[in-house]
Amino acid sequence: MKITVAGLGPGDINYILPVVKNALQKADVVIGYDYYFQFGASFFREDAELISMPLGKEEARAHKAIEKAKEDKYVVVIGSGDASIYAMAAIVYEVASKENHEAIELETLPGISAFLAAGSKLGAPLGHDFCCISLSDLMTPWNKIEQRIKGAAMGDFVTSLYNPRSKKRHWQLGRLQKIFLEERSPNTPVAIIRQVTRPEEELKITTLGEFNPEDVDMFCLVMIGNSQTYRFKDYLVTPRGYLNRKPHTGKEIQQESFRIVTNHIKELPFAMADKWAITRVIHTTGILDDFNHYSATPEAIENWHNHLKNGGEIVTDVTMVKAGITKAFIKEYDNQIHCLLNDEDAQLLAKSANITRSQAGIRKAIEKYPNALYVVGNAPTALFEIVEQLRENTTFQPVGVVGVPVGFVNVLEAKEQLSQTKNTDWVIVEGNRGGSNIAAAIVNAAFTLPEASNYF
Repeated sequence: MKITVAGLGPGDINYILPVVKNALQKADVVIGYDYYFQFGASFFREDAELISMPLGKEEARAHKAIEKAKEDKYVVVIGSGDASIYAMAAIVYEVASKENHEAIELETLPGISAFLAAGSKLGAPLGHDFCCISLSDLMTPWNKIEQRIKGAAMGDFVTSLYNPRSKKRHWQLGRLQKIFLEERSPNTPVAIIRQVTRPEEELKITTLGEFNPEDVDMFCLVMIGNSQTYRFKDYLVTPRGYLNRKPHTGKEIQQESFRIVTNHIKELPFAMADKWAITRVIHTTGILDDFNHYSATPEAIENWHNHLKNGGEIVTDVTMVKAGITKAFIKEYDNQIHCLLNDEDAQLLAKSANITRSQAGIRKAIEKYPNALYVVGNAPTALFEIVEQLRENTTFQPVGVVGVPVGFVNVLEAKEQLSQTKNTDWVIVEGNRGGSNIAAAIVNAAFTLPEASNYF
């Protein structure tokens, strides 16, 4: 007693695997959907019993196969494509297992599925991760199918669609198109392959935006490329990544990180220089939504770039900010960075005036370097000192202020005061967030502003 479930491939006799041909030649009984018998007819024994059934009778076919197998006949259940992909293997095994037909030997023989045949016709669309989804909701609830569609779209899978459309199921393919357009470019390649490998074969390549569900029927397979898929002549190519080696040097890793960030913020309504500063901030924090907290005066980054490339001085509130500014940039432009936090004069001033050492260091720096770029990444008291001096000290004319102190005391107040300043350029990161690393990142963005054109 044996049942073999065999896939006949997509239609062309040359696509039937030898192992399947051998099974068909030995079968006492062949059971299948009426339409499929034509594809394997040349391999059936003359005395083989052929039992054909219409669509919708899959369970009946399984029961008939078990019935015939129990008569000690070798039964082959046929289907198109691969026997285990949207085909008869599942129902045969399910019925046999639930009815405990343990004495019956079961076997599944593979076939070339339609999506594989279509992939070959299209060249190389399946070069990376892919999935198949059936749009038939006759046995699967639509909400479950839509969940899978969203997963495929979000996961950037090359997606092949089985049972895409029929007279009664005419709207589902249009719904899928809308879901995919939420995740993928309208230029994403889409192929419609009708009657693949059969004499009536037709192949059309379009895009996700131009795709018309009305062009599809039940004899079609639809294949949607991923974000990397592209058209080459009448082929689709989905790169595996052989020509795009993963970055491994420090510079390559940094550049790839910048590319990821800039792709995320490319469409935001900021000037290119501010996008570059945001890129450096996000690269430092690892939080892609940090652009929501960035605020700056117009052309601040551009003005600071000119200041720095001409050897302009920098004053920081703490040594950690000074340490974070890339030394190669300082060396290239011969800049001087001053942090007077630990100077003896600043320490004496802090004691005598009952102020913080950071504030005292800034007060002393303003006396010595009134035209520098002031960078505050830690102490809100240092930022208070800068804002007060901007209001009262006419000799203090800095090229600008990076105001990103971090913490929970006086931080919001200090940043708000800076944001209301009219007589110098400034950049702030709103809220409690900030820090020495972010302050240094903004300065490094100003140093490297010409690089922005590589990404925007």
